[in-house]
Amino acid sequence: MQENDLWLSEIKQRFREDKQGIERAIAQLNDDEFCKRIAPGFNSVATIIRHVAGNLRSRWTDFLTTDGEKPDRDRETEFADWTGSRSELMQRWEQGFRILFASLDSLQPSDLLKTVTIRKEPHTVPKAIIRALDHLAYHTGQVLFLSRLAHTGEWRYVTVPPQRSRS
Repeated sequence: MQENDLWLSEIKQRFREDKQGIERAIAQLNDDEFCKRIAPGFNSVATIIRHVAGNLRSRWTDFLTTDGEKPDRDRETEFADWTGSRSELMQRWEQGFRILFASLDSLQPSDLLKTVTIRKEPHTVPKAIIRALDHLAYHTGQVLFLSRLAHTGEWRYVTVPPQRSRS
C-alpha cells in the first residue's frame, strides 16, 4: 500500500467512526429530544445534523473543480429549527456522506498535490481534507454532549464509559 493510499484510508476510517458515533448517539433520542434546544442560543442535535449534511454536500460536490462553498447553499438556514421529518433529515445526512466518500474514493495520488478553494481561500487538498475532518470532529463532540443532555432515559455511552478504562 502506498503512503498516500494509507493516509486516505485512515482519513476515511476516521470520517466513518465519527459518523457512526453520531448515529449511535442520536439513535438513543426520541424525536422531541432530537429537535430540542437545551437552552437559548444552543443548537439542537437536528440542527447540527442539518448543518453537517449541508456542509458535506457543499464542500465535497465537485471537490477538485469548484469552490467548496456552493452558491446554492444557504448556510444560515441550516441553523434554523428543523421542521421536516427526521427521516428526511437523515436522508440528507446520508447523501452528504455519500458525496464525501465518493469524492475521497475518486482521489488519485497526484490530486493530493492540487489546490482547491473553500470560500475563495486556497487550500491544498490535504489541508481541505483535514479541515473537513476537524469540522466533523467538532460537531461530533457537540452531538454527543447535546444528546446526553437532551436524553431523558438511561444513556448508553458511545465512547468508553466512565470506570471502564481499565477493562
